[in-house]
Amino acid sequence: MNLEINVTETETGNIAYLSGEVDVYTASKLKDTLTPLAEKTNTELVVNLTEINYIDSTGLGIFIGVLKSTEKSESTLKLTGLNDRVKRLFEITGLNEVIDIEEREEA
Repeated sequence: MNLEINVTETETGNIAYLSGEVDVYTASKLKDTLTPLAEKTNTELVVNLTEINYIDSTGLGIFIGVLKSTEKSESTLKLTGLNDRVKRLFEITGLNEVIDIEEREEA
């Protein structure tokens, strides 16, 4: 399956809306899109995962890299809209302890 990414600019940063699957085949597209957004100084990057049904270990690695980029640029990363399956993956790996995860995207 493909990965669709739509980015919307906000007053405080960017929101990336993802749709499809994040796996070894789509990870480079995700990295190429999110990393430059994460490197912007003092901004917020929100990644909406409402339309994501699957993430593999490669995809998780991309989110770790994006988190590191936001920390270097003194920005923040927030994930929203995780379904139960994806949320469980973040819990099992402990990434929910280091990445800000919220149920819904805040206005």
